[in-house]
Amino acid sequence: MSMAVVGLWAGMALGFAGYFGGFGAFLLVAALGAVGFVAGRFLDGDVEPGAFFRPRERDGRGK
Repeated sequence: MSMAVVGLWAGMALGFAGYFGGFGAFLLVAALGAVGFVAGRFLDGDVEPGAFFRPRERDGRGK
């Protein structure tokens, strides 16, 4: 499934949630969508679990 179709479905879900459930439902659907996105990327192997918990490496600039 292309990313355009996924974006279409996500936008429609957020629109329905906002229209029928109000702003709180809109935020809930958006937050659960973000969690689902990260879980999907993790299951696809695009994101490693340690990437969320280890500190970023500094390159020496901006000390």
